[in-house]
Amino acid sequence: MLTHSPKADKLTKIWAEIYEPGEQFEYLNTSSIHPGGGFFLKNMAKLNAKHQARLILKDGTEYEGESFGADINSSGEVVFNTGMAGYPESLTDPSYFGQILVLTYPIIGNYGVPPREFFESRKIWVKGLIVQNYIDKPSHFESLKTLGAWLKEEGIPAISGIDTRALTLKLRYHGVMLGEIRSTKHETRNKSKIENSNGQKSFELQNPKFGFNLFDPNSENVLTFVSRKTVEVYGEGKKTIVLIDCGDKENIIRSFVKRKVKVIVVPWDLNPLKDPPAGGFDGVMVSNGPGDPKLAKETIKNIKELLNKNVPTFGICLGSQLLALASGADTYKLKFGHRGQNQPVLDVLNNELKLSTNKALITSQNHGFAVNTKTLKPGWVEWFKNLNDGTNEGIRHKHKPFMSIQFHPEASPGPVDADYLFDEFLNYL
Repeated sequence: MLTHSPKADKLTKIWAEIYEPGEQFEYLNTSSIHPGGGFFLKNMAKLNAKHQARLILKDGTEYEGESFGADINSSGEVVFNTGMAGYPESLTDPSYFGQILVLTYPIIGNYGVPPREFFESRKIWVKGLIVQNYIDKPSHFESLKTLGAWLKEEGIPAISGIDTRALTLKLRYHGVMLGEIRSTKHETRNKSKIENSNGQKSFELQNPKFGFNLFDPNSENVLTFVSRKTVEVYGEGKKTIVLIDCGDKENIIRSFVKRKVKVIVVPWDLNPLKDPPAGGFDGVMVSNGPGDPKLAKETIKNIKELLNKNVPTFGICLGSQLLALASGADTYKLKFGHRGQNQPVLDVLNNELKLSTNKALITSQNHGFAVNTKTLKPGWVEWFKNLNDGTNEGIRHKHKPFMSIQFHPEASPGPVDADYLFDEFLNYL
């Protein structure tokens, strides 16, 4: 519903100073759509200049906006990230493979796209991007191009003009769900009315690529898509780490290299005990990555052998879940996961280890699964706990050199409170 009010008029004057002369604005009052609603900017000139696109959730809910990425259709798991900055790092994080990313911060693209050294991998991994307001005139001294141009170059669809607050509330209430980005330039979707569980009319998505099965990154082992195919070596030092690449972020490598540690990155299914690198190694890091950890059976088997040989092992994010599974514990899928840069965690390490600090950290996170601490085997203890929902954020062995955390000590993007954990692991070597 279009709303005219002093507040809307004041906001219009502010935004009129940012946009070019002659552009028109409307403010939509979204209070009736979701609790805590407010005024939502709708730039009419940009809407008319660009073609429309839709985000269609599996339950039939549709959100219409403007396309500013590649003009293709794409499907995946729709998730949200609450970070205020760091979209280049997030888009290039392989953990987002198979997912359509919703950014809750209302202004995206304002600092453009930086040089390659700020990326976390060689390419964009998301299946699509959803934002509220896209800024196509970035202002930053290191910007090389607009976000829209980058997305088009890499063939990634994107939609702006969607109330990401309402969308996020839906995903929090119902849980993350599969969805599809549909460009109006490629409108081939057929609608057949069906009854959903509460009797309301919805639509079944007939996707010519996936049939009725939208792409689900949790339905198969997806590490084969994001992992390196060959061994790569970085840095030099007296100590050597084997990094099992399940979709690693490059700042993990940088974090070791700056500590004068040699890093040998290997594919997700390589067993360093059976195919050891020349010169040997001192410890193993299991990286972050996408998908259901239980489907990475080969990696779990390899980690189990490392544990049996008492090889110092450190898991991050997906690596934490894989380490837990290798130890005999269980994992489960979270309702909507933890994706953002302000997740508080508490060090709750068992006092008998004499390492408990009650230290709280603000951490960068990106995961949809967690370890069930009730299934930890003897010798293992919970290390960190999420202060928002109480879920596990890390485990550690009482007597052996095994440790893992669910968050990202390398940050990028986000705070570096947990950077010291790299040094803690190196003390095991």
